[in-house]
Amino acid sequence: MEESSISALTSKVWQLATVLSNQGISFTDYIAQLTYLLFLKMDQENVDTFGDESAIPEGYRWNDLKEKDGEELTEKYNQTLKKLSEQTGLIGTIYTQAQNKIDKPVYLKKVITMIDGETWLVMDGDVKGAIYESILEKNGQDAKSGAGQYFTPRVLIKAMVEVTKPKIGEVVIDPACGTGGFLLAAYDYMKTQTVDRDKLLFLKNKTLYGNDITPLVVTLASMNLYLHGVGTQRSPIKCEDSLLREPDVFADVILANPPFGTRAAGSVEVDRPDFYTTTSNNQLNFLQHMMLQLKPGGRAAVVLPDNVLFEEKDYAVTIRKKLLTDFNLHTILRLPANIFYAKGVKANVLFFKKGEKTKNVWYYDLRTRVKLTYVNNPLTYEHLKDFVTLYCADNMSQRKENYDAESNPDGRWRKYTIEEIEQRQNLNMDIKWIKESEDNDDRTIADLLDELDAEKTNTEKAIARLQELLKDITD
Repeated sequence: MEESSISALTSKVWQLATVLSNQGISFTDYIAQLTYLLFLKMDQENVDTFGDESAIPEGYRWNDLKEKDGEELTEKYNQTLKKLSEQTGLIGTIYTQAQNKIDKPVYLKKVITMIDGETWLVMDGDVKGAIYESILEKNGQDAKSGAGQYFTPRVLIKAMVEVTKPKIGEVVIDPACGTGGFLLAAYDYMKTQTVDRDKLLFLKNKTLYGNDITPLVVTLASMNLYLHGVGTQRSPIKCEDSLLREPDVFADVILANPPFGTRAAGSVEVDRPDFYTTTSNNQLNFLQHMMLQLKPGGRAAVVLPDNVLFEEKDYAVTIRKKLLTDFNLHTILRLPANIFYAKGVKANVLFFKKGEKTKNVWYYDLRTRVKLTYVNNPLTYEHLKDFVTLYCADNMSQRKENYDAESNPDGRWRKYTIEEIEQRQNLNMDIKWIKESEDNDDRTIADLLDELDAEKTNTEKAIARLQELLKDITD
């Protein structure tokens, strides 16, 4: 399929999303319906093209649905989603708590007609996967959809995978997988490493594992991987809260961007006897979980907010001490603000290996004097190329600082010894050495409007949450 055809099909899918948006159907809800229907269509193509037995129960297949119109169509679609959500295995995962969000039959018919007009199964996995991934990415960048909270910039994922270098045969886990970006990037990186059939089957069906607690996100992640040819025997994704129990699968590589802030309202309290310490801090609990989930010699690249580095409470200091003594926390990438959906978040990527004591922590400051915004001036791979080069993933013993107090005080790549870290109060690793420029705000009018819009959205969410809490108190 030519690039122009891919672009045209992506545009067609997104144009219909805009039509439905005008009817009050969010982009995220549209993509969920697209996923449910696309799986049915591909199953039918598999039957028609290869003569295989349908994986879908009789009476709930694509042809049973597409021949319907009007209220009969809506009723049949609702019945189909309910039936498939009760199935086990891959189908049950794809249709986890599936619900119809397109209540008007005419618009449901439009989506079905659009999907029916293409032959999806014969498309190369990279092609149909790329189409789906581009839709997820566009949805993640749309501030109104709110989907960005599940979406890590793909260029950051690419850089993290490149320096972590997962090898075919290794187990890769993301315990808070969102739409599966880390797992898919790891798969793409590893699939070129061999032509051995057995190793490739292991890669597709036994290498990747991901959890997420949001049913819709589990659907999107499962389909994202499935369209790329991953997890056709089992979905690599589970709808599960990783923090509630000890891991039963252990990782050679962990790649993750766990949720920041407090746990969602109504979540079960974390009570893990295997944890190093007790805390309600969500990101510190995810860090503990991942430290425990790594195999000896396993390595991790994890996006975490600044407070993980400087929080003074005993539990935070305990975790940092463990990270420095039982792990080699060899690298910290300081990320620019405003590259994620939540505005103003300051985060880092921590790279560590289990079973070695930390000797040096190498910092790359990509934050100071770097002004980005989520939509109008996003992070690009060009911003990360220097870090990837200086990281020296093939031989970290060859690392060389480009910081020098005399000749290059603005060098972004600097080493701190463990002795220097241990001398800092409470093992505070929130370190900055480059001075801000005098004019440190070069945002455009578009940037400011983008941030104001995001702040308005966040305020509205906070007010809605406060109203819920007040309602609970008064009821």
